Amino acid sequence: MRIKRGVNGAKKRRKVLRQAKGYFGAKSKLFRVARQAVMKSGNYSYIGRKRKKRDMRSLWIARINAATRLNELSYSKFIHGLKVAGSTLNRKVLADIAVNDAAAFTALCDVAKRAY
Repeated sequence: MRIKRGVNGAKKRRKVLRQAKGYFGAKSKLFRVARQAVMKSGNYSYIGRKRKKRDMRSLWIARINAATRLNELSYSKFIHGLKVAGSTLNRKVLADIAVNDAAAFTALCDVAKRAY
């Protein structure tokens, strides 16, 4: 007995077209075009999830660098000084402190200056 794929094929097409909802023109209406658009957008999403991590780290570094310059210190000397001092604060936390609590960041800069 042969199995026809009417129901399963329709489900597959419906799933892709649902994912392509909101796309411009034929990309949201025609299955072949929609499938390509959905695959491409999925690929962009995958790449974007990796890129987001890079972008956030560079933002944190820029914020830390700006705050260390206000305390007459370079970014690299600051990070090295904290490492030598045994600090386990990561760049995300350091950037948050730099933006929201200038006094605490100045204290961290003093710790880093004494350590290196």
